[in-house]
Amino acid sequence: MHKTTKYLFLDSGIINGHYCENSQLHVQAIQKDQVHNPLFKEGFFADNPKEWEVRYDNAYPNVFFDPFENIYRCYYTLFLKDDDSSQTPLEERPGKQYKPSSTRVTGFCYAYSEDGINWVKPTLGLVEFKGSKENNIIFRNAHGSCVYLDKEEIDTDKRYKLLTKIDYSHENSYMAIAYSSDGVHFTDPIPWPKFNPQADTYNYFFRDPVTKRFVLITRIWKNGLRIPAKSESEDFIHWSEPTEITRGHGFDSQIYSMPIFRYENIYLGLPSMYKEGDRLDENFDTVDVKLNFSVDMDHWEYVTQNESFIPRGEGKYPTGEFDCGCIFASVPVEIDDKLYFYYMGGNGQHTNYRETSFARGFIEKDKFAYYSQKNPDCQSIIYTAGFSFFGNELTLLADLEEGGCIRYEIVNRATLKAVEGFSANECEPITLSGWQDIKFKEKEITDVGNGTYSLRFIFEKAKLYALDGFLNVIKRKYN
Repeated sequence: MHKTTKYLFLDSGIINGHYCENSQLHVQAIQKDQVHNPLFKEGFFADNPKEWEVRYDNAYPNVFFDPFENIYRCYYTLFLKDDDSSQTPLEERPGKQYKPSSTRVTGFCYAYSEDGINWVKPTLGLVEFKGSKENNIIFRNAHGSCVYLDKEEIDTDKRYKLLTKIDYSHENSYMAIAYSSDGVHFTDPIPWPKFNPQADTYNYFFRDPVTKRFVLITRIWKNGLRIPAKSESEDFIHWSEPTEITRGHGFDSQIYSMPIFRYENIYLGLPSMYKEGDRLDENFDTVDVKLNFSVDMDHWEYVTQNESFIPRGEGKYPTGEFDCGCIFASVPVEIDDKLYFYYMGGNGQHTNYRETSFARGFIEKDKFAYYSQKNPDCQSIIYTAGFSFFGNELTLLADLEEGGCIRYEIVNRATLKAVEGFSANECEPITLSGWQDIKFKEKEITDVGNGTYSLRFIFEKAKLYALDGFLNVIKRKYN
């Protein structure tokens, strides 16, 4: 039985930009959870202090729902030891420059939640810190770690997989993996047999549902710039040499980290964009999250160049919002038909003092980006790439303002004219938000016949997000 195929309009491969008019693509920024944020904070200065949580720094949150235990899990990187942070009270930090030392020690901690809102940092009893194991530390000397729940793993002792950069010092560091049956108690780290990239970032990995291979997104350096790189493995032990897959634009737009995920028939990325290059710029030394996409994980495009998917909060250190300085995100978790993006947000510059908190925001499913009118006084036109239709189910996801309307037609790609019976005058206009049927008054979709055709959407006061139905995009210009 055939399944419908969903196409997001952010994917340039399904749009024929030559024939679009007065339309512009925008990223749909997440709605931050203003009721519950922040969900938890660094514990060093808390009333009941957790002295090992002296500085989260980037923290690289790694969040997923575990159906085996019916809980949400969060793993995060932090500094267990950082002399400047521990010796400088909060009230003394404004106006003073943070000075990291070579004696800093990284670690990897764990929290869980039953509802995705209230989080517990459990006492694990695994790692000794200042003479006590009453803490939530899983590993020490682990940098940019990631845990993945491998639902396809037959061996339950390897169900939870961990990848990290073991970081004793600049001269003694290496990539490693570990296994766990419960997501808490892991084997001793097993070094990679070959390759040792810089990997001073969030080392995010997952099992690609298309190839079934493990894919790691890490980081290398080229000519003084931070560069995302991809490595792959068949067995989780032997990894390919990490190779560049994308980059930012110079010093003021570097990709610091980039977790990725498969969504429908493409891949989406959450690049944390780091800005340096001009110390006088108001955004110098800050990080926010953009949105990019790929069809193969080797070539990436930004959805838009200048819009953030997870924007920083308002203000500056120390009086600004908790996430006004730096943001690093996790891939989404679906909750109640929404996609929640958990992130760590810091309130200061990347290389300065900042206190970091765990937070979340959401978008409605499929609403990552939309086309709308450039000039609100003129109607817009979106013209798609060629599609073949093999069923009558065809729907459009859109949001409409009061008085908004979307008309559409099926177009002969040679003549650029509507096929008889499929013109805008013969469609049933869309005036409501949500997933709505694309239908014509006298014709079924399959009456258009064999061949490839384009869809032309003519709209005003509307945002267009996605298509779904019995259709396939032609491959000539889409790989």
